[in-house]
Amino acid sequence: MDALYPRLLVTRFAECFRFYDAVLPVLCGAVRQKGDAAGPYANWDVDDQAVLVLFDRAAMAQVVGTAALPTAAAPAQDAVMLVHRVVDVDAALAHCLAHGGTPVLEATDRPEWGPGLRAAHLRDPEGTLIELQSY
Repeated sequence: MDALYPRLLVTRFAECFRFYDAVLPVLCGAVRQKGDAAGPYANWDVDDQAVLVLFDRAAMAQVVGTAALPTAAAPAQDAVMLVHRVVDVDAALAHCLAHGGTPVLEATDRPEWGPGLRAAHLRDPEGTLIELQSY
């Protein structure tokens, strides 16, 4: 049973699908269980535990009755961030950028966050903030 897992509601489903389908196996060993770039749903698991679900934002808005409401205005401060612990932050960042991620902050040692911690930040094709970290 999955206790909790992120479900990203995205408008650029195909782009986000291709990004996560390329990077999740490398970052955390996640395997796609369902879905394809056509959407509206896809999910990736590690050892039968959900890691990430993508769901088309318009499809979910139809389900919950909010299709007539506007989407969040940009730019705005981030409300959510996905964090992936990786062995090599620099290599993971390069892999993500090669598959459509957008750099935010290069890999940087962050001893103030924890002994030996190194982190980098990027955005997925939809703009979701991602932190790659090792320590």
